[in-house]
Amino acid sequence: MKKFTLAATKLEWVGRVITVLVGLPLIPSGIFKIMGSPEVVEGMAHLGLPSSLMMPLGILELGCLVIYLIPHTAILGAVLLTGYFGGAICTHLRLGEPIIVQTLLGVMAWGALYLREPRLRVLLPFRK
Repeated sequence: MKKFTLAATKLEWVGRVITVLVGLPLIPSGIFKIMGSPEVVEGMAHLGLPSSLMMPLGILELGCLVIYLIPHTAILGAVLLTGYFGGAICTHLRLGEPIIVQTLLGVMAWGALYLREPRLRVLLPFRK
């Protein structure tokens, strides 16, 4: 099993940077949901979701992110984040709202994982 080292390839470093970019918006989003921020309460009402879902959604969001950030569980984390983003996309589509951010975060999560995880590149090679 590969250990985390600083002597990584350039692709792995690019993947790590993109991973951080994926995590940056999710951390405050999850924390604000758990804290019950007034803006989140308003956003949940706008989306037609009960405010009682804020805490579970915040825990789910942060939990998926933590699993994604741990190298040994990163693939499972990407699958879980895909489901989370899929639910967000569905919720916004139902209201006719844009889904660019959720879609980009999902694509970036998998792209970053592809770059930082050599086992995934072996499993899903690009054809030459």
